[in-house]
Amino acid sequence: MTKTIERTEDGSATLLFTEMNEHYHSTKGARTESQHIYIDKGLNASNVEQPHVLEIGFGTGLNALLTLETANREQRVVHYTTIERYPLTWEEVQPLGYSDSLLFKELHTASWDDDVRITRYFTLHKVFGDATAHNGDSPAFVLNPAFKYDVVYFDAFAPEKQPEMWSEQLFNALNVSMNKGGILTTYCAKGEIRRQLQRTGFKVERLEGPVNGKREILRAVKE
Repeated sequence: MTKTIERTEDGSATLLFTEMNEHYHSTKGARTESQHIYIDKGLNASNVEQPHVLEIGFGTGLNALLTLETANREQRVVHYTTIERYPLTWEEVQPLGYSDSLLFKELHTASWDDDVRITRYFTLHKVFGDATAHNGDSPAFVLNPAFKYDVVYFDAFAPEKQPEMWSEQLFNALNVSMNKGGILTTYCAKGEIRRQLQRTGFKVERLEGPVNGKREILRAVKE
């Protein structure tokens, strides 16, 4: 799979997945988009003191990096699970220049399918697998029945590029795996996606998108 680095409008970089003609982040601003959608409107909107976060699509690790930085700055304990079917190598990610911290490299070199404590406040669990695989009503990647998720970052490629990821079945499985009041955020504000989320038990609101980026995003709360 061929990938090339492109600079986005806020100065941060992203990758173009050439076979799919799809960017890993918004060309209007990779870091700006991730911060707004997943941190400001997702993690920071949760009142859970020690949230369990689930990310659909680890990708470049930018969402995980921003979450780690937030957890360390706020001294807020976060357990972070992410599932990725096509992991990027550190050699592919390093040139993006998201951070000079060795912690960012640790996110990518950490072992898979195991809890890895990156800092006092941030534990990472990377799952090598397919988010579309399910065990009945539950996603197959929910490995720890001891907890449910408080925040979900839904950051798959666009529906027209990866339609199998944007299914009512997957949204229902995510709903089952979340705590009551849990928050799911996504950059996609398409009407059909909003209706699918509503049909699977979420209360959905459209929010203003990131500066100079998408006009609207979606935030869904498990009722």
